[in-house]
Amino acid sequence: MRPTIARVALPVPLDKQFDYLIPSHLFPVIGVRVSVPFGRQTLVGIVTELVSESEFSLDKLKPIKQLLDTAPVWPQSLYELLQWCSRFYQYPLGDTLCNALPSALRKGKVADFTSIVEWQLTPTGKDQLMVGFGRAVKQGQVVKLLEHGPLSHQALLDADVSSTTLKALQEKGWVESKETKPIFKPWSRDVEAKVEKPKLNEEQAIAIATVNSNPEFGCYLLEGVTGSGKTEVYLNMIKPVLEKGRQALVLVPEIGLTPQTINRFKKRFDVPVEVIHSGLNDTERLNAWLSARDKVAGIVIGTRSALLTPFADLGIIIVDEEHDASYKQQDSLRYHARDVAIMRANKEQIPIVLGTATPALETLHNAQTGKYHHLTLTHRAGAGTPTTNKVLDVKGLYLESGLSAPLIAEMRRHLDAGNQVMLFLNRRGFSPALMCHECGWIADCQRCDAYYTYHQNSNEIRCHHCGSQRPVIHQCQSCGSTHLVTVGVGTEQLEDQLGKLFPQYKTIRIDRDSTRRKGSLESALESIRKGDYQILIGTQMLAKGHHFPDVTLVGLLDVDGSLYSSDFRASERLAQLFIQVAGRAGRASKPGEVILQTHHPEHSLLQALLTKGYGDFAQTALEERKMAMLPPFSYLTMIRAEANDSKLVEDFLRQVRHTLEAHPLFDDYCMVLGPTPAPLAKRAGKSRWQLLLQTQSRPLMQKILYSAKPAIHLLPSAKKVRWSMDIEPQDLS
Repeated sequence: MRPTIARVALPVPLDKQFDYLIPSHLFPVIGVRVSVPFGRQTLVGIVTELVSESEFSLDKLKPIKQLLDTAPVWPQSLYELLQWCSRFYQYPLGDTLCNALPSALRKGKVADFTSIVEWQLTPTGKDQLMVGFGRAVKQGQVVKLLEHGPLSHQALLDADVSSTTLKALQEKGWVESKETKPIFKPWSRDVEAKVEKPKLNEEQAIAIATVNSNPEFGCYLLEGVTGSGKTEVYLNMIKPVLEKGRQALVLVPEIGLTPQTINRFKKRFDVPVEVIHSGLNDTERLNAWLSARDKVAGIVIGTRSALLTPFADLGIIIVDEEHDASYKQQDSLRYHARDVAIMRANKEQIPIVLGTATPALETLHNAQTGKYHHLTLTHRAGAGTPTTNKVLDVKGLYLESGLSAPLIAEMRRHLDAGNQVMLFLNRRGFSPALMCHECGWIADCQRCDAYYTYHQNSNEIRCHHCGSQRPVIHQCQSCGSTHLVTVGVGTEQLEDQLGKLFPQYKTIRIDRDSTRRKGSLESALESIRKGDYQILIGTQMLAKGHHFPDVTLVGLLDVDGSLYSSDFRASERLAQLFIQVAGRAGRASKPGEVILQTHHPEHSLLQALLTKGYGDFAQTALEERKMAMLPPFSYLTMIRAEANDSKLVEDFLRQVRHTLEAHPLFDDYCMVLGPTPAPLAKRAGKSRWQLLLQTQSRPLMQKILYSAKPAIHLLPSAKKVRWSMDIEPQDLS
């Protein structure tokens, strides 16, 4: 008998699916998109079940409006993985499935390659190049951009070309537009391009052979010191996969790492390489998604969200910098891409490689207990030499915009020798606070428990928590004084100061403010590699994975806050950051030096890192975690809640605590901590509180949450507050 009812998962924050009648002319299958009425709106959902009975009478069910696919949008293994994600991370199935789709498909567009509008010069436009453009400077710039060949409409918009300019040029007959579909070429049988390959050392060869000898599921931790040639190992692991006609997925933590990774992979392999990250527009993202699904792309390189891309025949997953906190999604479906990648590799029965110089303590623990295979690279590749690490005690020293005299002297020595210097300061803007010199009042955000950051370049003060911004205040709002001073140092101020200290050397700043425009990060990194800039200033964006052969000195400024943080992961993060930033120095034949400025040179963490390295620190940290019964020796869930009324939030979380403690499986090994105000107790006008559930095993945590969640939804105040569950949180703020 033909099913008459489709159960549909919709992108709504409810833990349920909805029944719809199947019109006689439609034949949906599980996993396809359908367009359905929902209240006054029409939503796109996924068919999860086909049944013949419903708990509602048939006359109350609405029919499906439109069938958007003839085949499921995901292969069975990926569909099952998404269902697992929904259960494990306690997130509604409809929202989970919606999160995994490119936004074009969420809006109901056809799952087919989209045409791209391209602009090219006409013969008249080419003739005009010889004549010149007079005062039409902007039009001349566009014509020169198109001199070397057609460019997509989006590429021109990204290059700050306006649609008005293009229209004016089109009316003059100098340029014309055409619509093109992406052109696909079949893979070459000989997948490797003819390029010179670096000679492998013994450790690299062993790591490659270990993974390549077993095409079945296995999780491999590739722990290699910075500069040990991990990317070369990845390339050699991917080669046999491509030769079998299978595909590879490479995850990187940040968009900033994709340009150099893509170039390396494209130079090495004669197969299409696709990129997926948040910087793509809807069309680009859909085309990349389809390229993976339809086996057009051999390799997909992407950030966290690329993990949920369907592949025709996935053969290996590589997670680069697996320790990085940005693999954890901080809102909506709060999944950890590394953990879900391992689950995906298991379902697909393929190998997964977790590469890093500084393994997360959870990963290291799994390797030590035999869950993962542990591969190590202890030597820098080629002529790279280990760096010299120094701690500089700045107690009592005068700091010029965060720089001490000994560090300035070292910078001068390295710069005069023709090398590059990199300074790490994880604070954007000119200054973290604006203070009244007369009475001590500080300009604070009215909506958050935080101070405004002063941005000199845009002449405004901004809150980095809620995003509010306003023009710079020139008068104290407490005593009326006009004597306002900046407190603390940000990257803008450091850039300013370096221009005065080293006027003969060019400085470049790389942070979220200076790389907002599409393509600006790639061009900045290229300029650094060419040697156009001698002094590099960066936040965390510059700390990971980049290869700058001429950087011989790295300075870390103002990292003391992490030594005394309330978050138990802060010391691990600082250790990883130190090793990663230090790894930017001495990557070629030039010896590198790392200087860390601190007011606490005697701190045990710094001493352990400098004298014994990350491995020894990690061992000590794991022992401390075991004694304190913290992850990986226990499992945490953070329940956060916020509302305008602080008392309402606190009362709600107290009721949640009673609900969890009343669970029949809750025993002496389970613990609920809180409720307590969040470290940032007020954000965007909302009062924020949190609660922590700690259990000894994952299955126990899942069972308690699974049955407690419906009860929490029924609490009287559950609808009056905004609350969420974060399974195995990485950030406790």
